[in-house]
Amino acid sequence: MVYKKIKIKRLLSDPVSGQNIKVNGWVRTKRESKNVVFVALNDGSGLANLQIVADPGKFSELLLKDITTGACISVNGTLVESHGKGQQVELQAESIEVLGKSDPDSYPLQPKKHSLEFLREIAHLRPRTNTFSAIYRIRHAMIFAVHQFFNEKGFLNIHTPIITASDAEGAGEMFRVSTLDPKNPPLLEDGTIDFSLDFFERETNLTVSGQLEAELGALALSEVYTFGPTFRAENSNTTRHLAEFWMIEPEMAFYDLEDNMDLAEEFLKYLIRYALEKCAEDLEFLNQRAAEEEMSRRQEDRYELSLIERLKFVIDNNFERITYTEAIQILMESKPNRKKKFQFLIERWGTDLQSEHERYLVEKHFRKPVILSDYPKEIKAFYMRMNEDGITVRAMDILFPGIGEIVGGSQREERMDQLRRRMQEMEINAEGLWWYLDTRKFGTAPHSGFGLGFERFLQFITGMNNIRDVIPFPRTPGNADF
Repeated sequence: MVYKKIKIKRLLSDPVSGQNIKVNGWVRTKRESKNVVFVALNDGSGLANLQIVADPGKFSELLLKDITTGACISVNGTLVESHGKGQQVELQAESIEVLGKSDPDSYPLQPKKHSLEFLREIAHLRPRTNTFSAIYRIRHAMIFAVHQFFNEKGFLNIHTPIITASDAEGAGEMFRVSTLDPKNPPLLEDGTIDFSLDFFERETNLTVSGQLEAELGALALSEVYTFGPTFRAENSNTTRHLAEFWMIEPEMAFYDLEDNMDLAEEFLKYLIRYALEKCAEDLEFLNQRAAEEEMSRRQEDRYELSLIERLKFVIDNNFERITYTEAIQILMESKPNRKKKFQFLIERWGTDLQSEHERYLVEKHFRKPVILSDYPKEIKAFYMRMNEDGITVRAMDILFPGIGEIVGGSQREERMDQLRRRMQEMEINAEGLWWYLDTRKFGTAPHSGFGLGFERFLQFITGMNNIRDVIPFPRTPGNADF
């Protein structure tokens, strides 16, 4: 007899009784009695398990003993209408092969609720849980949607280098890349390391951003984007920071700041709409999970909107656009600031906004996503275009409910004199960025771009509170397992 191999999600989406099928997967649970054995099987294609029904008289006792939680099995059988609750169909097993046994005494994912902290310790197995399988399916869908959006708009994807000699942000918190002997590196007369003897003959690091190289692409190809890993050597253990994460960074020639805002708003709405349409089952599961989590939070810390309501909140509203100066005025006069409820009080223009201020603007004041623009030059990067006032730059940040800043971008400084002046003010090594300056020398053009931290965005989409739970193998201080 021929058995048709099929994924469980596809099978359950259009079940036809009487089919002879083959399924593969991992055992979630097993229940057995004298006359029947029930196995819940999941292959990762969806949340739902397929119930396997086995007659103990057809299979050896040794085989059935090896079918334990966590074991991997292959089943041939006939799909039949189920008489039990919770499933429309079940698979009447004709043959079962145990592809991989699982020690029932040491398998850590027993059929009970596990804490997220515990699951981070077994990141190699956590994709087998409902929560993380849902997150990883959504992550895949969002990766696909990112590329689809830019492809539909005619953008070109370019791969920017992971190893770089420049620091795009001027932050200095980078991971060094070197082949020199760490115990006995070559030294110069002044006692510093002689990087001329290193592999690249200079000091190199893992990139913090692909933006500067993407700008080079935009100034030849007009509209490009890069989507790759970036690295920050910040000794931070917060729920919002990773040492290794992924960034989406489009750069567009002939775009001013307004064009940049328009594209970023369209992009975010496209991704969220795609998630709501294509990941409905997983989002509904995470929506329920988020609602249960909310009940354990303090009343003042709870979100007013459910996860799915927050997603719809973004796509159903035009983003409010205000300047940094207007935002500071609103915040200074706000009730939480006047009553000293903010952890960080707003006392003057020039203050760098914190997440609590950004969330207030979105969730309390405007009750819609907000785009802030025209920030003080002192709190922004050297490459942002100076405004005519000489004190603000053409920067923009997009603020979302529950998370605060989710996108940061700007119109780039295309004028050579102003760019050199800003680099000097901020002590940026112009010689090391000679190639960047060359683009202002040979056919410069107005251009803009923005960055979206992919994991920060996934936190918003999935409702997960800790960024370590939206990337398969998080890299944080003291943690490089798996």
